[in-house]
Amino acid sequence: MKHDLFAEAAQLSARREAFAMATVIRAERPTSAKPGAKAIVSRDGALRGWIGGSCAIPTVVREALAALADGEPRLIALSSTPMPARDGVRHFPMTCHSGGTLEIYIEPVLPSEQLVIVGRAPVTRALAALGAALGRRVVVVDPEAKQAEFPAADAVVPDVARAGVDERTAVVVATRGEYDEDAVRDALATSARYVALVASRTRAAVLVAALADAGLSREALARLRFPAGLDIGARTEEEIALSILAEIVATRTSLGTEAADAAIPAEAIDPICGMTVAVTAGALRAEHAGTTYYFCAEGCRRTFLRDPAAALAGAP
Repeated sequence: MKHDLFAEAAQLSARREAFAMATVIRAERPTSAKPGAKAIVSRDGALRGWIGGSCAIPTVVREALAALADGEPRLIALSSTPMPARDGVRHFPMTCHSGGTLEIYIEPVLPSEQLVIVGRAPVTRALAALGAALGRRVVVVDPEAKQAEFPAADAVVPDVARAGVDERTAVVVATRGEYDEDAVRDALATSARYVALVASRTRAAVLVAALADAGLSREALARLRFPAGLDIGARTEEEIALSILAEIVATRTSLGTEAADAAIPAEAIDPICGMTVAVTAGALRAEHAGTTYYFCAEGCRRTFLRDPAAALAGAP
């Protein structure tokens, strides 16, 4: 099972899909999981592997999704009896009848940050080299560019659609007026967290006006940063590249909290056992009297469906 999970983790990483790895590091009987047991939790809340029964899974999924949202690992402890507080450990009650204690380490595994550079301006090579040195996956976009021109780049593709842009991507448009409007429009159509244009403020303002006239929304255009980079008095291509990457790092910090809050799923209380359940696409649920109820496991759901009114009357 572990080998299968490691293979799946490698495949997810190759596809730049975020996931969390949960590992049992301590267990006290009568829990069914043992130290070393592992599971993968994907962004949709699906859990594959084994880290314990129905009492552990909802908490692990909820904490794994929170870890994916804020990028921070966490150590959780689930117990049927009160435990003394410990720094760095999040305590949760074990509400099922089996009892026992589990301690589980949850580590988010996020795809590397990506830098997509559109165009073949002189600053492009400096950006590619410096971005690679900072550990970014670097993709150069230009219909005429060749890999040999950008030895530091991980890939060279002809258009933005083939660059694999996601929310951990920064896009820098440096097309020197050749196809600025198309490049900016394509970049703003992606989920990139940062989109910037290497151009003078005057040239950029003209471009923004043209895109607005062409129907691009004010909200979309507000995402465009120009001129690209922090004002550090840069003169050379290398210094300009440094200023741009500095701005990318700075915006990552400022946008992180907002993005994390938006990514954390809503929660619901299982009306049978009282456990907190993450409201995800795959969460167990049932409808009653126009209300949706969520459950930690199929057993709780079956109990609810046998007599919803009685279950709600006795809800914790």
